[in-house]
Amino acid sequence: ADDDFARIPLHAAFLAAGDGAENGIEQIVDYLAFRRDWLRRIGVAPGNAALARVDGESMQPSIWHGDMVMVDRSQIEIPVRARTTESRHRSPVYALLEDGRARVKRLERPTDDQLVLISDNPEYAPQFVHPGTISVIGKVVWWGHTARE
Repeated sequence: ADDDFARIPLHAAFLAAGDGAENGIEQIVDYLAFRRDWLRRIGVAPGNAALARVDGESMQPSIWHGDMVMVDRSQIEIPVRARTTESRHRSPVYALLEDGRARVKRLERPTDDQLVLISDNPEYAPQFVHPGTISVIGKVVWWGHTARE
């Protein structure tokens, strides 16, 4: 039944896994259907979800160039949390704007005045920025890609 599915907008926007992408006006180019019960299970309200594509390789091997990501636009706060040697969980992935350029990175906030942008690809070093220099679009809650041979 159509009531079982929510239509999530796919934007003609790229989230750069590298230095950032300039997107201009956010245009919706399509909608993809996701089960409402699944969205509820992961804690995402359909009205807060948006889809975009990733451009670049700095988030590989987790997120690849061309992958689609779902962003929960309601999750914009990055909690202050010091990393410990016992931490087994990786930092969450967020979509963000830095100087008007859209990016996708793992974010850590060890102190109130410091934010660390982390790439999964070890060829890219972490970046340290002041939290006031970025705007969080939302938390990346899902990504998917097509196997390429």
